[in-house]
Amino acid sequence: MNIVHRIALTLGAALFASSAFSQAPRAGGSLNLIVNPEPPAINLGHAKLGPSSFVGSKIYEGLISLTPKLEPIPRLAQSWTISPDGKVYTFKLRPGVKWHDGKPFTSADVLFSFKDYLPVTFARTKLIMEQVATIVAPDDLTVVFTLKQPYPAFMYIFEATGGTIMPKHLYEGVTDYRTTQINNTIVGTGPFKIGEWRRGSFIKLVKNTDYWEKGKPHLDNLFFHIVPDAVGRSIAFESGRVDAIRAGDVENFEIARLAAAPGVGLTKAGWEFLQPVGFLNMNLRNKPIGDLRFRQAIAHAIDRNFIIKNIFSTFGEPVNGAFPPGYAFRDASVETKYPYDPARAKALLDEMGLKPGADGTRVSLRLLPLPYGETWQRLAEYTRERLNAVGIKTTIVATDVPGWFSRASSGDFDLAYNFVYLLGDPAIGVSQTYLSTNQLNRGTAANIDGYVNKDVDALLIKAEQETNKAERAKLYSQLQKTLSRELPILWTHQMVMPTVYRTKVKNLISTGLGMNENFADVWLDK
Repeated sequence: MNIVHRIALTLGAALFASSAFSQAPRAGGSLNLIVNPEPPAINLGHAKLGPSSFVGSKIYEGLISLTPKLEPIPRLAQSWTISPDGKVYTFKLRPGVKWHDGKPFTSADVLFSFKDYLPVTFARTKLIMEQVATIVAPDDLTVVFTLKQPYPAFMYIFEATGGTIMPKHLYEGVTDYRTTQINNTIVGTGPFKIGEWRRGSFIKLVKNTDYWEKGKPHLDNLFFHIVPDAVGRSIAFESGRVDAIRAGDVENFEIARLAAAPGVGLTKAGWEFLQPVGFLNMNLRNKPIGDLRFRQAIAHAIDRNFIIKNIFSTFGEPVNGAFPPGYAFRDASVETKYPYDPARAKALLDEMGLKPGADGTRVSLRLLPLPYGETWQRLAEYTRERLNAVGIKTTIVATDVPGWFSRASSGDFDLAYNFVYLLGDPAIGVSQTYLSTNQLNRGTAANIDGYVNKDVDALLIKAEQETNKAERAKLYSQLQKTLSRELPILWTHQMVMPTVYRTKVKNLISTGLGMNENFADVWLDK
């Protein structure tokens, strides 16, 4: 990237900001939100589950953010250049930034984050940093990443939730970044600081009065209320206790009613970067799941159109592979379709020799539901009934969020409901889920199914390094054809994620990160 290109990006970000924030903001006030479920931690470098990212993204920052078109916006980096060969990324850091404890932010923190901390705590960073030959800091405000080969998706790793910049000075002498008690010390550079965490009740963040962007944040406080049941969360919004609810805070069938109230708006924007896809993980290590015919039987036994219409209340789109509609390089023409067909499911099980016993049972499996509310519980119950109907006796193993994470990431399941963020580019969002080298104990967006296909590995690696878009498209088309045919995961739907909010809340959704943005620009029209 030459200097003209760099300036154009910066000006584009400025124009985007000016158009998004044309009304003069007012200072002060508290924004009341819901975090559901209560996060196990809010250290964004250490905890990457959705609730942790929602809260932690207001405290911690990355080098960049992203517009709805996924163009980079300066954050802790005020500018950057990319070499013509696509291998050298040079970031100029913002001067005068302080950590919440008053220590200066420097290039040493960036080096620590990407060389030491994040590769240990976050599987995605570990995977992508394998592309990097060297990281150096010529001075306190410059960081240079030199890649082993071109990697067109590289800029996407620097937003806050994936590329969290951590305070090096807190971790001096620490050898185990996963378990150290220092992870409970919440110190970021973001517009809000930790105020109070009353377990089971609320998390309060307070304005960082020494934030690097003068005049921001506009709000004095953020309250993330912890309300254990969906009915209570609906009442909290209706009664005015909270100002906005995210997808999953209330049951999907409640959304249209809540959005119809006076002074309330609804938006589906803010998911351009994450692009979540729901799916059923199937542990290929466990018999008979490793047999493709068995996975095909599961696919034919479940009516995914019913799931979208009746369980997710139409907030979803059909998907038949790893690349959903609207995602980069999607090729629907190569997808294998698995329509709802219980008779076909039974025939496949018969072909495998899995004949039903006296009680109709052919095989027994454990199903791990995603503990993110009643909608996901209903999905698990529906799946159990559909699988039982074809002779796959399914037992739901209920657990809380930490338990689900532990079981899923360690492979202690047969079937597990999950969703993954696709993160702007398949080199990141797809590779992490299907590479055979990225399996257990690397989080739940990893290849927890145990899928191994060396041809897929080769396609993923070649495509993520290809700089020619037409050639990348061909490689990803081959990949989609193979994945859709081999069905390592049952993709249930592309998730449509509505946000319902009071219209007095301004600039709530302003970037491609949506509610995972830092909220420095959010204000209340009193």
